[in-house]
Amino acid sequence: MEAGGSRRSATTRKRKSAALMVMGEGSPAPSPAAAPDPGAADHDGGGDGRDLHLSDLPDDVLRKIISVLPMKQRGRTQILAKRWLPLWRSLPLNIDCGEIARSNDGKLGDVLQRIISFHRGDCHRFCIRPLLAMNMENDAAVDACLLSPALNKLKELEFYRRPWHNWQRMPAPTSIFRFSPTLCVAQFGHCTLTDDIVQGLHFPQLKKLGLDYVFLSEFSLTSMIAGSPSLEVLLIIQCSGARCLRINSFTLRSIEVGNSSPDPSMEELIIESAPHLERLFHLDQNQDLHVSVLSAPKLETLGCCTNSTRLVFGSTDIHQGPRIAIGRVSTALCRIKSLHLSMRTLCLDMVIELMRCFPFLEKLYIQCEKSGTKNLWRRKHRDLLRSFDIRLKKIVLDCYRAKKPDIDFVTFFVLNARVLESMTVLVKRNDEEFLAKQRQKLLLESKASDGAEINFVLKVDANPGTYYSISL
Repeated sequence: MEAGGSRRSATTRKRKSAALMVMGEGSPAPSPAAAPDPGAADHDGGGDGRDLHLSDLPDDVLRKIISVLPMKQRGRTQILAKRWLPLWRSLPLNIDCGEIARSNDGKLGDVLQRIISFHRGDCHRFCIRPLLAMNMENDAAVDACLLSPALNKLKELEFYRRPWHNWQRMPAPTSIFRFSPTLCVAQFGHCTLTDDIVQGLHFPQLKKLGLDYVFLSEFSLTSMIAGSPSLEVLLIIQCSGARCLRINSFTLRSIEVGNSSPDPSMEELIIESAPHLERLFHLDQNQDLHVSVLSAPKLETLGCCTNSTRLVFGSTDIHQGPRIAIGRVSTALCRIKSLHLSMRTLCLDMVIELMRCFPFLEKLYIQCEKSGTKNLWRRKHRDLLRSFDIRLKKIVLDCYRAKKPDIDFVTFFVLNARVLESMTVLVKRNDEEFLAKQRQKLLLESKASDGAEINFVLKVDANPGTYYSISL
């Protein structure tokens, strides 16, 4: 009995050591003597009076638990018990090169190949981001990994190439396009896609395509979209080469363009036919973009920069400037329900003109760099308020500086938006004195919509993703 127990113990130690080594660690760390083993209990269905252990859960539940863990912890689940050994291997492999490099002093080395050979299953996601792609050794490890048969059924690819001197973009390796028949999500960055590589490519299952700081011609860009008959989301950021893009897609639902680039970039976007397009965004204040929408019957969400986006809906030209010339409101404009604005300065006149262009707006999101000079409205827009119905239900303002133009802007909606449900104002302070003053200055006691909630949200500059909400 002792000999048999010793053999089983030695086998367990070897399995633990192998699981840790494959994740890039030199040797397994000693586990505390008193640490409980989640898989120690026999999996016999459980009986009365026996504690429930993690390993008592069905395999499908355990696979879901493993699937949400970071890659390193996924591999470590094999050391818990013999029953856990096949679970990690039965799940599709998710390779994040950044996660591996953080555990190995920024290097990938042969860890990638060890993971692939030990897992023995299909890899569904492969990711290498720009900062990691700055090391020639890492490039070699990635290139070798891309040729592995384990990636033959790859579903998601996020590939950034290491740039040359002065951030010149290198040609993308042809090996990444061998996955075109199976890819559902693809993002390419910091590389050049040449016509000879792109020509003839077909992405039958691709639903999301992202291009970030990529050089490609108008021919290549059009070919990639035309060769993706299932494409739903298109994201183009800081790309150059293509000056004009014409969209004819039955499946596209969302398009986002940020065309700021040191090289000549996109100047015109024409939506010729997109029957299922719902979202259209221009994200860049520093580069002009002429957007023409000829046919997009389901377009409801629009994002634009007031100083750099020129919008044309059918025959209606909406020129965004100090004064906006508006033609007869078309059916296409009446379909817009949500508007996202990026503004240099907070300008109420411009927002009012846009509300007149899009008379059925329900949601308004505004991001501005600084307060305007004047946002007076009581006399100037008195006649408009008698005849114009503000349908807005939700407003978000980023960011409120509590200056008079800001106060006038907010009070316009507080006192005149009769169906408003919520207004969120991002601020840089939230002390009691500040909140009391704003409640008084914004005339919240006299709001036109009794049910409207006015919320101040603290915007933390040190961490833009962190907010603290206070409801007034």
